[in-house]
Amino acid sequence: MPKKFLAVCLNPVIQKTLVFDGLAIDHVNRARIARTDASGKGINVARVLSQRGAEVAHLTHSGGANREWFLSLCAADGLDIRWVDSGSEARICTTVIDATAHTATELVEEASPIGPGTEERLLDLYSATIPGFDVLVVSGTKATGYSDRVIPAMVERAAAHGALIVLDIKGKDLLACLPFRPAVVKPNLSEFLGTFPAPAGSGEGEALREHVRAAAASLKERYGTELVITRGGKPIWFNEGGAAAEEPIVPAKAINPTGSGDSFTAGLAFALANGATLREAIADGARMGALNAENLKPGSIR
Repeated sequence: MPKKFLAVCLNPVIQKTLVFDGLAIDHVNRARIARTDASGKGINVARVLSQRGAEVAHLTHSGGANREWFLSLCAADGLDIRWVDSGSEARICTTVIDATAHTATELVEEASPIGPGTEERLLDLYSATIPGFDVLVVSGTKATGYSDRVIPAMVERAAAHGALIVLDIKGKDLLACLPFRPAVVKPNLSEFLGTFPAPAGSGEGEALREHVRAAAASLKERYGTELVITRGGKPIWFNEGGAAAEEPIVPAKAINPTGSGDSFTAGLAFALANGATLREAIADGARMGALNAENLKPGSIR
């Protein structure tokens, strides 16, 4: 039977994308193209999975004056959104694209604090929802007001139901989830080093690569968890048979790279859930990341 995916992110976004033929600092710049989309890492994962034909729902919070705007953008994409009222508005982030210089600059707002009782309502909704899903994907940071227990609690409950768990998180959240044996954790290199600091002097060479290999081997031995590290435009790092391995990225004529990491996560989770090997799943993720970069809409492969 087809697998059902639950994508979770506790930091929703309304994403503005502005395209200019050229940017002049300290001058008036008029956008040639402007669009607005529901976004955030979990929305991007859910949208790409949906575009792959998967059955997927997204769990988050919503609230404030822009709640209906955010939800209407989700509805326009046909996304199944499960949400609780947080009393806090979705943050608005902006991607500024210079089509002449081929640059994309991201302007990010910090999330508004959630209101009292949001975490309890969200965990209640999650507990009622997760038994109906086969795969849990948790992405990104959480808004201010959530406790450090919220993400580990969700992962623990998914593990108890036997779900395949894919995590694109970092820091304390990631470390606290490892005892529940996620299938794969997928930070980027910066997030990995912030969570598993390299020894002094590791630099960018073989010492750093060995640090990553050793961390991946340790996670596999202790928790049965695979470590996959994306590195922007460089090959993806992982372990294969205990040895350091890498998978090349897929070349793309990039228009907007925003959401490419989330698209990678979606492809990785989709392939693993459908029986792919780790290398096959990483290659599928790389392909989804490239397709996203070739689209103006963030977190989209078409």
